[in-house]
Amino acid sequence: MKSIINSKVPEFKAQAFQINEFKTYTNKEIEGKWSVFFFYPADFTFVCPTELVDLGEKYEELKNMGVEVLAVSTDTHFSHKAWHDSSDSIKKINYPMLADPTGFLSKAFGVYIEEEGLAFRGTFLIDPDGLIKLAEIHDNGIGRNADELIRKIQAAQFIRNHPGEVCPAKWKPGSQTLKPGLDLVGKI
Repeated sequence: MKSIINSKVPEFKAQAFQINEFKTYTNKEIEGKWSVFFFYPADFTFVCPTELVDLGEKYEELKNMGVEVLAVSTDTHFSHKAWHDSSDSIKKINYPMLADPTGFLSKAFGVYIEEEGLAFRGTFLIDPDGLIKLAEIHDNGIGRNADELIRKIQAAQFIRNHPGEVCPAKWKPGSQTLKPGLDLVGKI
């Protein structure tokens, strides 16, 4: 299996629902920016709204970090709107919800479940160069945590801005980093 890390996001065009509007998103919208592709199985489900709301509660913080969030499922943009209109939880979502009814994006990111036509829970952090820097895929019964995602984004942004340094386990902004080298071998 080939790793998706440091691969380029494919060219894409997708319809989306965002704040009572239908929009078209392409790879051009994320060029030069940090972005998170947040795949989930389907609208009108059980774990999905808990994750989308959790991420929605962190959306302003993520935007302040220069990160755009793109939720993606194999539903249509019409389904996204219907879910928004019928769910008090989903009404709180302000980030775009991309429609992937053909599974193109889900397949490109390696989260598509052929026999179900759905996606696994996949979280991908894209850097401003369009390269995937974080790939995390969960079985559909396991929900994600936006706080942990933010910590990982902070680490990715830190190492991009501080070449030669790396972030150890549980690193948070302001914590000590490491500078890999011969002097550290066997000392940690």
